[in-house]
Amino acid sequence: MEAVAKLNNCPLSPRKMRLVVDQIRGQKIDKALTILQHSQRRYYAIYVEKLLKSAISNWEQKNEGKKADENDVKVSSVFVDGAVVAKRMRTAPQGRAYRIRKRFSHITIKVESINNQEQTIAEA
Repeated sequence: MEAVAKLNNCPLSPRKMRLVVDQIRGQKIDKALTILQHSQRRYYAIYVEKLLKSAISNWEQKNEGKKADENDVKVSSVFVDGAVVAKRMRTAPQGRAYRIRKRFSHITIKVESINNQEQTIAEA
């Protein structure tokens, strides 16, 4: 079974968020949580860590009676998309104004058990 967790309109830029997300793609969940807890970009990793815990909880709800720690569950896919852009103005010399774009992002995490993934490949 696959479980999904989404975070919409995260107030962080997608480009910087992808640097954090790329580190956990394809990892087992315990290793992914450790990577996020010791990430250099801790401010960005906090959002991804909460979302990963939510995806793990969703997986446990779908597979009643099973724990994600005991089963081999991994992050099957993670992606970050751009969201709305808040446009602001900053004062500049000689009566001008510079445009500032504050970018937001959508984050999607999918977790899946490794055994289930092997069965899907064998059936195809």
